[in-house]
Amino acid sequence: MALKLFNTLSRSVQEFAPLNPAGKKVGMYCCGPTVYDFAHIGNWRTFVFADLVRRVLEFSGYDVQHVMNITDIEDKIIKRVNSLKSSSDEAIKRSDAQSLQHSIASTLQPLRDFTGKFETAFLDDLKALGCREPHVKPRATEYIAEIIALIEKLIARGVAYKAADGSVYFSITKYQGCGCHYGQLLKLNFDEMRAGERVSSDEYEKESVADFALWKARVPDDGDIFWPSPFGEGRPGWHIECSAMSMKVLGESFDLHLGGEDLKFPHHEDEIAQSEGATGKPFVKYWLHGAHLLVEGKKMSKSLENYFTLRDLLAKGFTGREVRYLLLTAHYRETFNFTLDGLHGAKSALARIDECVGKLREVGAPASGPARTASQLAGSETGVPLLANFTAAISDDLNISAAWGAVFEWVRETNKKLAENTLSSTDAAVNLAAWEKIDSVLGISVKTETEIPAEILALAEARTDAKKAKDFKRADAIRDELKAKGWVIEDSPKGIKLKKCEQGIIHQL
Repeated sequence: MALKLFNTLSRSVQEFAPLNPAGKKVGMYCCGPTVYDFAHIGNWRTFVFADLVRRVLEFSGYDVQHVMNITDIEDKIIKRVNSLKSSSDEAIKRSDAQSLQHSIASTLQPLRDFTGKFETAFLDDLKALGCREPHVKPRATEYIAEIIALIEKLIARGVAYKAADGSVYFSITKYQGCGCHYGQLLKLNFDEMRAGERVSSDEYEKESVADFALWKARVPDDGDIFWPSPFGEGRPGWHIECSAMSMKVLGESFDLHLGGEDLKFPHHEDEIAQSEGATGKPFVKYWLHGAHLLVEGKKMSKSLENYFTLRDLLAKGFTGREVRYLLLTAHYRETFNFTLDGLHGAKSALARIDECVGKLREVGAPASGPARTASQLAGSETGVPLLANFTAAISDDLNISAAWGAVFEWVRETNKKLAENTLSSTDAAVNLAAWEKIDSVLGISVKTETEIPAEILALAEARTDAKKAKDFKRADAIRDELKAKGWVIEDSPKGIKLKKCEQGIIHQL
């Protein structure tokens, strides 16, 4: 079934056809984190969305090269390093020995050490959310030579210029004078927007069409963070970093570029302008953008106490798996309201799936031989609805609501057949294979075996002994004690089963 995606560039849903269809290879670039702090839940919606796109492409048979940059030099990072230096200076004034020692230690860290700890935290969080790690993670500071070369090409083509202060700017007017169009991702009303301004800020005002900085001349506030260049000492602008890195890894033209909708303008629009201004070729064929996320019905704000990092949510007792599930319950182009109640609902929904899959594993022996293909799965009466319905939904611009609908309809029907004992071991195995194929897209699988604490095993054995002795009062009391400790014990023809309540994991004893 053909994969269809909403292309921001064409403002329409299009059938996906890669630039190199013969080899089914796809180049995909996602704007990554700016590593000056921990990523918040709004950021994570974008990264989980990118992971879903990659998984759907692989599910559809494409060989994906997933590139996600690490922005380790940018205005926010400079500000944070400066704030650390200010803290150190203040400590000196106060002669506060403890604060002084801590602040100086932070300030004296090389830039890489400062950004490195947040990069490590980001990758740890990415793993906790079940996201596949990108194949290439270029850091901006490692591509300074490529950035300088790209700026030189733009100057040579007459669409960039060096200002009196030593900075280099991209000229919107000269770019459009070459017959190029600025405003490809969204319609810009140039008559109502301020034009002709020059900005050094990476995130300038949305209502202005401005010449933006490609290279920022060194200023005192930059401290020791600068690089030599033909234009003078300085550092790159944020927009040019992504163009240089993506084209170096994926080529001058590639298939997919992803990001949050807040990046459409100016960041992504500027990427297109400077990339196509340098090469004269189309930059990216498909642009995908994820919508904003609200938290408890409002825009995230620390003052409203609805600003969460993944670590904040883990500290509240939720799991990365539950957060991932909730982030995947709304269509990527719809504004989504993320709530703590929704996370509790995610826990219950995942438990339903886990219980169904656990029962299937009891009934169906693992399929022997090579993994079943989609066509082989379709040969089973029970495998057809799940795999076919899920594929149809997810291929329709990632219609995740319909995809989950197919999953929970399958859970309901499967539980009914299991209760009626009408599901053969062969069909159970086929269902499991179909589920594993689907979970390669959803990424919510959980290990089915975990160590059962010795205390829980001892209580289970004591209950069995009590039942054999017909001491049912004692057996019931032990059942209650197990439940209080987070475990449910069940009797089945195949023996005793223990289910850990918060994870929905069944253990056969």
